[in-house]
Amino acid sequence: MNRYSLFGIYYCATDYEEASTEIVEHARLRTSYGVSALAVHGLMTAYYDRAIREKVNAIPMVVPDGQPVRWALNSFFRAGLRDRVYGPELTLWVLEKANTQKLSVYLFGSTRQTCDRFVEFIRRRFPELIISGVHVDRFRDATPEEDVEDIKKINASGAHLVLVGRGCPRQEVWVAEHLGKVNAAMMAVGAAFDFHAGVLPQAPAWMQRAGLEWLFRLIQEPRRLWKRYLVTNSQFVYQFLRHKLFVR
Repeated sequence: MNRYSLFGIYYCATDYEEASTEIVEHARLRTSYGVSALAVHGLMTAYYDRAIREKVNAIPMVVPDGQPVRWALNSFFRAGLRDRVYGPELTLWVLEKANTQKLSVYLFGSTRQTCDRFVEFIRRRFPELIISGVHVDRFRDATPEEDVEDIKKINASGAHLVLVGRGCPRQEVWVAEHLGKVNAAMMAVGAAFDFHAGVLPQAPAWMQRAGLEWLFRLIQEPRRLWKRYLVTNSQFVYQFLRHKLFVR
């Protein structure tokens, strides 16, 4: 699959079928592999923060989660993307293929309630999948000693796939820092935990297609998300126009 640098962040021009096949193959082999589904918020955070940008660019597969990201890739590079690669949807594609091969999955992040409900969802929909472990988020950085123990637990569990739901960009940083340490395919999928656990509702399909999922989520969680979307959406529009008119 081709990779393109959008504002200095390298995206893979791919689709659900190709991306999920690649991920599950790495998972089957227990290759230490990283995936991020990066929408506008993550893109702009990485653009303005060099340290985070370096972490994101260390991840082998970064897919265009948001419609505006897809539109930008098509506009700048004629990438020919017919759809975005939405993290929660990509998660389902990967779990479905992992289910047919009876692989094991490890959940890392989110709250106990969300993880418990996500486990129930996985067992109900993908009965051949093995839940090899669950690690609830500490909502802080692990100490070096804790991190060593986390890695040991994940590797000892025999997990093929690690779903990481720590919120962007913490989950991307975690995946990047554990490449070569965790012997599994690691996916930074964020809201997939909440959506598939039934904790948060997903936007209607028409809003997703129109690139308005951010508005739906803003209505659901205005106090937490208003600043994120006001700032990052404005930054994205500015950088898109600047690069379109002057940079490229």
